[in-house]
Amino acid sequence: MTAVGPGAPGTPDVRALTAWSVACGVLAPGVEVRIEPLAGGSSNPTYRVRGGDADLVLRTPPVRGGLPTAHDMDREYRFQSALAGSAVPVAPMVASCADPSVIGVPFYLMGRLDGVVHARAETVRDVPPDVAAAAGRALARTLAALHAVDPLAVGLASYARPEPYPVRQLRRWRRQWAASGADPVPVVDRVMSVLSERLPDAGAERIVHGDYNLANVMYERDRPDRVLAVLDWEMAALGPPAADLGQLLAYWGPAGRLLFAERGGHLPDANPGLPSAGELVAEYAETARRFAGNELNIRHIPFWEAFAVIKLAIVCAGALRRGANPSGVRRARIVSLVTGLADIAQDTLKE
Repeated sequence: MTAVGPGAPGTPDVRALTAWSVACGVLAPGVEVRIEPLAGGSSNPTYRVRGGDADLVLRTPPVRGGLPTAHDMDREYRFQSALAGSAVPVAPMVASCADPSVIGVPFYLMGRLDGVVHARAETVRDVPPDVAAAAGRALARTLAALHAVDPLAVGLASYARPEPYPVRQLRRWRRQWAASGADPVPVVDRVMSVLSERLPDAGAERIVHGDYNLANVMYERDRPDRVLAVLDWEMAALGPPAADLGQLLAYWGPAGRLLFAERGGHLPDANPGLPSAGELVAEYAETARRFAGNELNIRHIPFWEAFAVIKLAIVCAGALRRGANPSGVRRARIVSLVTGLADIAQDTLKE
């Protein structure tokens, strides 16, 4: 493979990245650096960077059309750095750059891990049912382990806010919806109004991943039932654990089924060994009791599941901003997806 140089479409300038990495001591002077795009990475472009003995992953925000406050590379880097050495497995952080003049956007580098990510139904189908069952339980246990970490003890005090998490999250996502530029979808506005009327007490705030789901977790290649790293921390914050649990259940239910319909199928439907939503909650609750002696309060989980679904709808609407003049067919498909997710959120609030 040859080095990717300046001007290669969609790929960071290898010379600029190399110069910065050498200056920071990440790479040795004189090494040949190669950059290649990696699959996955959600909405954030992700690349493999190799030079000398270094084998790294580069994370960047999209160059065009990201929603305001989304794709926060510094946030990803700081939360994962804080969790290093904890019971929550994360990739090793290497270096971060907030200066967009280096390669055109802020970015960070982390160590590359050789694991397995179940982001598509076909990979989930290939897992033996008993291993899938264990992987699902590990997914729930890892989330409980995250919520057992004291955010102040690991240096995340600066993310504490005087305003309750539900209030600021609702305001943030209202702004994201307005900024998406999507066609009017009345059901989205109705759901946001109902959520604003039912804001729960946030309670004690812990570390919240913000987009926790099976596709954002890497498993060990030789032990596919063990979590190697939790990925994609761009929405991390301090908030109530129930927000993450609601997010996981949103992906596990009809919202995930709709969202993954065009990606080869719903992940939990692809393997009969994966736990049900109720089994995930039970595994999480048992682990939470074991880690911190906490009893899970399920009263507000429907609120957080509905909130998670409407967030997914707004994220999908944001895809219109990232696309360059999307075709009428693509625009109609995204609007249909946004409306369908909003309908699911509305139904969840009625349960």
